[in-house]
Amino acid sequence: MKECASLEEVRKEIDKIDEEIVKLIAQRSRYVKQAAKFKVSVEEIKSDERIEDVLNHVRHLAATLGISPNLVADIFKILIDKMVEMEIEEFKEGGAY
Repeated sequence: MKECASLEEVRKEIDKIDEEIVKLIAQRSRYVKQAAKFKVSVEEIKSDERIEDVLNHVRHLAATLGISPNLVADIFKILIDKMVEMEIEEFKEGGAY
C-alpha cells in the first residue's frame, strides 16, 4: 500500500481497488454458475454446511489481515445470498430441476 499525498489520490486508489473487487465478484459468479451443472437439487445449492465453511474461512482470513471478521462475514452473507439465487436460476435453466 502506498502513502497518498492527497484526498484525491486516496480516492483514485480506492476506485482502483473497487474495480478489482467488481472484477473478482464477476469471476466468482461465473464459477458459481458452473457449479450449478454439478448439483442435483436446489437443496444442494442452498447447502448450509458449505455456506458456514465459506463464512468461517473469510472470517479467519479477515482476522489474519487485521480487518473486522464481522464486517467481512456480513459482506459475504449478502454476496452468498445473491449468488445462491443466481445459481438456483442457472440450475433451473439447465433443465436439471
